[in-house]
Amino acid sequence: MRRISRITVAGAATASLALALSACGGTSTESSSSEAKGDKGLAIAYDVGGKGDQSFNDAAYAGLEQAEKEFGYKTADVEPTEGETDADKEQRLVSLAKQGYNPVIGVGYAYAAAVKGAAEKFPDTTFGIVDDATVKADNVADLVFSEEEASYLAGVAAAKATKSKTVGFVGGVDIPLIHKFRAGFEQGVKDTDPKVKVISQFLTQTAEEGGFSSPDKGKTAAEGQIEKKADVVYAAAGLSGQGVIEAAAANKVWAIGVDSDQYKQEALAKYKDAILTSAMKDVAKAVYNLAKSVEDGKPETGIVRGDLKTGEVSLSNSNPKFADDAELQEAIAKAKEKIVNGEIKVKSS
Repeated sequence: MRRISRITVAGAATASLALALSACGGTSTESSSSEAKGDKGLAIAYDVGGKGDQSFNDAAYAGLEQAEKEFGYKTADVEPTEGETDADKEQRLVSLAKQGYNPVIGVGYAYAAAVKGAAEKFPDTTFGIVDDATVKADNVADLVFSEEEASYLAGVAAAKATKSKTVGFVGGVDIPLIHKFRAGFEQGVKDTDPKVKVISQFLTQTAEEGGFSSPDKGKTAAEGQIEKKADVVYAAAGLSGQGVIEAAAANKVWAIGVDSDQYKQEALAKYKDAILTSAMKDVAKAVYNLAKSVEDGKPETGIVRGDLKTGEVSLSNSNPKFADDAELQEAIAKAKEKIVNGEIKVKSS
């Protein structure tokens, strides 16, 4: 059942939502499979890079699509704008909550202040934030992941796949979240083969400088690492990772994708043979599960963590060259087992 506190929205309100959101980014789509029911459900507000990043934001949209299909209600997804402030983000979330969307999810740590403010204004609406655990409120779910664990497995794969004994890591922005990816990757490499060198680089100091949204920056960074003999490059850089994958394909070395199974991404299809695997975190499942919890009348709140044990972080097996490599798969399976049972403690910084 829908939560009793949900606001029923008339058609005129839909129009006002469009006007309100146009002032703070606009909706990229507003699905209307259940307009006859007058029922609104999940809404998501994208992080830097927006829909079509082949990674983080697209995974959130997949969760929205699943909720829309299963629950038969109206959904909304909203794009970010260049140079926006926390106040702009908060207004975006407030606009969605005001019109009756529930839950409302900010996709990315940058929404922390906005989610906190919006949640205070709408205590009967459930809010979610992906990749941040700092917002403490009775109506907020912090959807976080143990990215370092999947990254450790990516490091095992890189150490097994390299022939040059040099691998690379490209992080989008120099922040604690991306440090988790690097730390796990470097540990996985070194635990597997201490002789393998890891070249690590961050594209920018802040997201505003384009670290998560600039394929050209990713391509340049990867090319620099490949010139230094890296023959496997792992990118944790959002849309910028597309440039890393392009560079790997052009130079006939391996790329490791992130967040989603990038081997299967349509926009990356011409580069897929260069994508060894992807260190995935199931943002889609986290988004869907929060929507389902609201639909069931028992909204998730507090820290909701996905890790190797829950199956919400993992490595993809879509590339046959990766899936069929018995030695590599055995090494990954052993490492995963040791992480899950606590024998391996993966560093997050």
